[in-house]
Amino acid sequence: MIKQELRKQEVKISKTQPIIGLILLVLIILLGNHVFKNGGSMTLNLITGAILGYIFTRSRFGFAGGIKRLYLTGEGSLTKALLIMFAISAVAAAGIHWGAAAKGAVPAFMAGEGQAIIPGSGSVAMINISLIVGAFLFGIGMMIAGGCASGTLTDAGEGSIRALIVMLFFGFGGIIGLVVKPAFSATALGKIGARVYLPNTFGYIGAVLVTFALLLVLYAITRKYEDIRKKKGTYQETVYEASELSLKEEGQFKLFSYNTYHKFFVERWSFLKGAILTSVMFIFIINTTSNSWGVSGGYPLWVMALLDKFGIEFTSPALAGNVKAIENGLLKHGVTLRNLGMIAGSAVAFLLAGRFKLDYKFSIKDVAFYAIGGLLLGFGAMFAGGCNIGALYSAISNFSLSGWVYLVAAGLGGIVALKLFEGKVDTVPARFKK
Repeated sequence: MIKQELRKQEVKISKTQPIIGLILLVLIILLGNHVFKNGGSMTLNLITGAILGYIFTRSRFGFAGGIKRLYLTGEGSLTKALLIMFAISAVAAAGIHWGAAAKGAVPAFMAGEGQAIIPGSGSVAMINISLIVGAFLFGIGMMIAGGCASGTLTDAGEGSIRALIVMLFFGFGGIIGLVVKPAFSATALGKIGARVYLPNTFGYIGAVLVTFALLLVLYAITRKYEDIRKKKGTYQETVYEASELSLKEEGQFKLFSYNTYHKFFVERWSFLKGAILTSVMFIFIINTTSNSWGVSGGYPLWVMALLDKFGIEFTSPALAGNVKAIENGLLKHGVTLRNLGMIAGSAVAFLLAGRFKLDYKFSIKDVAFYAIGGLLLGFGAMFAGGCNIGALYSAISNFSLSGWVYLVAAGLGGIVALKLFEGKVDTVPARFKK
C-alpha cells in the first residue's frame, strides 16, 4: 500500500454527488422499512448488502482480482488479504458450528426431518464433475467479463455500463445452467462424487488447522510468485488515484472539517481492512440467517422476471423455484434484496466520495466478450452450485472440501483466460486505469 499524503487544495470532489449519495442512503432506509412487512430478514438482507457494497468499493476489494491483479502486476496484496479473510471467517465459523453441534445440531446434508442444522453447513457441497467443470468455466468467465458475481454488482453501482451487460448475460447463462444441471446429475457421470465436511474427519480444531495449513500454502505460493516477478522486473506496485490518498494534516484536528470528511468518506481503505470487514459481515450473515452468503442465484431470477414481463413462460421443473419467487415478488427474495443492497451501497460509496461517473468506453468487440463472459459466469455458477461467494468463500469458511476444489478449478480457468485473452478485451474497471 502506498504511504502518501496530499494537501487539501490538491483534491477536488463534486459538491452535488455527496448530497445525491445521502438521498440514496435515505431511499435504502425507506426501502428497508417497506420490505420489513415481508419479515425482518428482508430488511436485514438489504442492509447487509448495502454495507458489503460499501466495503467492496471503499477498499477496491473483490474475489476475481485475487487472481487477475496478481497475474497482471505480480503484486499480491489483495490475494493475501483474501487469505486472511478466509482464516478469520473459518475461526469464527468453527465456533458457530462447534457450539451448534454441542447442542445436537448436525450438518445440513446429514439432518433428518425436524433435526437441528448447524448454521452455514448448507454450503457443504458435493465434489463432482459439475462442480469442477462449472468452476473452471466460471473462472474463464470472470476474467473476460471483468469481474465475478459480487464484483459485477459493485461495478454496476460504481457506474460501469459493462457490468450491466455482464449481468444480463449472466442471467441467461444461469437459466441454461439451472436447466442443464439436473439432467446431467441424473446421468451416471453426474452421480459420481462425494461430500466432505472436514470436522467429520478432523474434528473442529483439526478442521481449522487443516484450513490454516492450506491457506499457508497459498500464501507461500503468492509470496514466491511476487519474488519471481520482482526478479524479472515485471512487478508493479499498487497505485492509488490522487483522491484516494490521505490528506496532509494542517494545523490542529477539527472534527467538522474537510480533512475529517475525506478520512471517513473518500480516503481509500486497504485490502486488509476490506478483508476484515467482509469477514465480519460474513459471520453476521450466518448468525442472523443461519445460512451463508450467496450471490449468483439472483441473476437468472432477474432475467426470468424481465422475460416474464414479455409473456415468456418457463415450464422446466428446474426453474420452478424461480417461477414461484417471481410470483411472490422479488422484494420478498432475500438474495435479490442483498444484491440490490450491494449495488446501492457501492453507489453511495462513490457518490459520497464525489467520484461517481458512468463508464461506457468500450468497443463492440468488448461487448461480445462481456456477453460471452457473462454467459460463462452464469452457466458455470449454476452448474457448479455457486460462484466465488457461495461455492468458494462460504464453502471453505464452513469447512467443505468442495470449496478448495472449486478454488483450484476456478483459478485454473482464470489463468487460462488471462493467457488466452490478455490484451484482447478491455475488462479493467475505470478506477484501475489511472
